[in-house]
Amino acid sequence: QVQLVESGGGLVQPGGSLRLSCAASGIIFRLNALGWYRQAPGKQREFVARITGGETTNYADSVKGRFTISRNNAQNTVYLQLNSLKPEDTAVYYCNVRLQMMDYWGQGTQVTVSS
Repeated sequence: QVQLVESGGGLVQPGGSLRLSCAASGIIFRLNALGWYRQAPGKQREFVARITGGETTNYADSVKGRFTISRNNAQNTVYLQLNSLKPEDTAVYYCNVRLQMMDYWGQGTQVTVSS
């Protein structure tokens, strides 16, 4: 079955950096687009970034120029590099893949940006 396992979250000061990882199994990884979403307390889950199998990327306006999504097909892993972090980036970050109109999610990893 499809499994997505995120890691790499933590507590970081404003202006700091983190790298999130999402290890995928149960899918033909190299053929699929994967995305990152986030959900802050009391808010709806929102799109952050996406990368296709051909490595085309797109980003939410709020993270453009600060976050970078990448993938390693040999390791079935997608990454999200978070730079210049702001307190408003605080959220649980989720990995996502859509297969045949069904969304699959990981368990999430907490990112907290605070001094």
